[in-house]
Amino acid sequence: MASESFEESPDYVQSLARGLQVLRAFDRELPSPSLSQVAERTGLSRAVARRLLLTLQHLGYVGSRGRSFFLTPRVLELGYSYLTSLDLTELAQQSLEQLSHRIGESCSMAVLDGTDIVYVLRVPVRRVMSVALGVGARLPAFATSMGRAILADLADDALAAWMKGQTFRAYTPQTLHTVSALKAELARVRKQGYALVSRELEHGLCSIAVPIRAADGSTVAALNVGMPYSDEVPKRAVKEILPALRETQAAVQQAIARGGWLPQQAIRGAYA
Repeated sequence: MASESFEESPDYVQSLARGLQVLRAFDRELPSPSLSQVAERTGLSRAVARRLLLTLQHLGYVGSRGRSFFLTPRVLELGYSYLTSLDLTELAQQSLEQLSHRIGESCSMAVLDGTDIVYVLRVPVRRVMSVALGVGARLPAFATSMGRAILADLADDALAAWMKGQTFRAYTPQTLHTVSALKAELARVRKQGYALVSRELEHGLCSIAVPIRAADGSTVAALNVGMPYSDEVPKRAVKEILPALRETQAAVQQAIARGGWLPQQAIRGAYA
């Protein structure tokens, strides 16, 4: 059922949707918004935003300080419930740690969620981005190596649905941000089996990623290695890092097959 038609059905709970909208109004740029700022970000009236904030405060997910509101640690329960149900991270943890130790670089695993990738596992060595990355961090899928590794594995109709209606921002002069350029790059990624992104999201970052497939053949995540950019790094990524990354890819996929793990549902991004 399309999201628009479902929102008109009797099964749609508007108050729940609005409450989640309010929680998403808090982010790194605005960690302690006022009531007016929450209303503006969500498109809700001040009265509705106020009732939702007070309800979330009563439930322990939001706190207040003067006229500002902030998220409490209880919000982490929501994400932790997802991670504990995602046995995939447990299957990949040891392999990523071994990879990071072997190559001396930060390694991550992410899944596709709508237009973004969401980090579900990370083994950091040093900070390579201006934004601190950790479990739960979100980045635009189109401009990241893990996002492209997952998107390249989508069927053509699913990829077309994912791209429909999106606008792609140029984060740097190197960012591929047109539909035609992205389609060509994803075709290349699909053929070669890996994605290499250099200075497209940030000037000082280069990363290489491979998809992770479940036993049924569906792509459920991606693994990457992120490195500070230099002229030599892209060549090193393909010649030295990629073979080790592919060994880790195989180890994680074998662990998935042995454990009998299968995705509970198709990748959300294919239908967003």
